[in-house]
Amino acid sequence: MWFMYVLSWLSLFIQVAFITLAVAAGLYYLAELIEEYTVATSRIIKYMIWFSTAVLIGLYVFERFPASMIGVGLFTNLVYFGLLQTFPFIMLTSPNFILSCGLVVVNHYLAFQFFAEEYYPFSEVLAYFTFCLWIIPFAFFVSLSAGENVLPSTMQPGGEQGSVRGGVQGQHKAQVLGELDGAQSHDAGAWAPGWESWVHMCTCTHIHTHTQSHSLISLSVSSQMTWSPITSPKASGANA
Repeated sequence: MWFMYVLSWLSLFIQVAFITLAVAAGLYYLAELIEEYTVATSRIIKYMIWFSTAVLIGLYVFERFPASMIGVGLFTNLVYFGLLQTFPFIMLTSPNFILSCGLVVVNHYLAFQFFAEEYYPFSEVLAYFTFCLWIIPFAFFVSLSAGENVLPSTMQPGGEQGSVRGGVQGQHKAQVLGELDGAQSHDAGAWAPGWESWVHMCTCTHIHTHTQSHSLISLSVSSQMTWSPITSPKASGANA
């Protein structure tokens, strides 16, 4: 009796471990896809927000859900549209991100309060939580790693994005200038001879090219003079 009980707990532990690994692998694959196709991901999230908005309106019209819960949900979707303006770059300290996190907590509180008073089957409750509360925050959460590969030039000037872009560009410029100064100070003795050799090589190349052009022009003129009808041997015999 006790042996089967121990085996049941052991099998449960193995099953939970496999499910956790499967979820982690799926999240990693989704993050890789989002980093590769950021434009398509932004479009998909926008369609998801519109779909969630339509679901909230349908719940208010057909199911008579409370206006306060529906209004908070619609305002949350509006905040999500604000986050989508800078996608995939999302600042964790931006007002939109902090407000969206707070609204997620408020939406869950209102949903738990409503479903505690009104009976709905578990599948319908899960459908509301999936389409109206979970799917959009989950999409933004998986997309957080895509902002690490964003170039500074892709952010809009002004505001926090502009200050971040200026800071990154300023650090990169200072780093490049420091490397150049170090290289010049290290190779100060070899810089002047290298410059003089380069100028001498360019001058010799120009003189050689000019000499070849002059030779070709002289050859063309001499050939025209040789085969001219006036100077040809036949023309000289005829004139004599």
